[in-house]
Amino acid sequence: MTRPGSEHAIPGSPRPPLRGRGSSALIWRWWNLLLLLPLLMLVTPWFNFDKPRVFGLPFFYWYQLAFVFVGVACVSTVYVMTRTRPASTLPPPAAVTSDDRPADGATR
Repeated sequence: MTRPGSEHAIPGSPRPPLRGRGSSALIWRWWNLLLLLPLLMLVTPWFNFDKPRVFGLPFFYWYQLAFVFVGVACVSTVYVMTRTRPASTLPPPAAVTSDDRPADGATR
């Protein structure tokens, strides 16, 4: 017994893309890897040093402060690049007001 649409599938070939995926479906793009960059700050042995100092701050502190800005830039870039556009640009339907109804209260 075969699944519908699989009778012409080549063994070992990747599966065809799913149809009808909603707007909340996971979409993989290369810029999602930017989200891994702020995690590098967690590797403490890479920056557990006193020198070089910037404005009297040891490397340990200004490195962490710099990564705050790096993390914000990475998350902002991924957000802008993965933001979905509206499916339709049609204006919303106009609301029915009392002026549109017949005087006798009948429906059209």
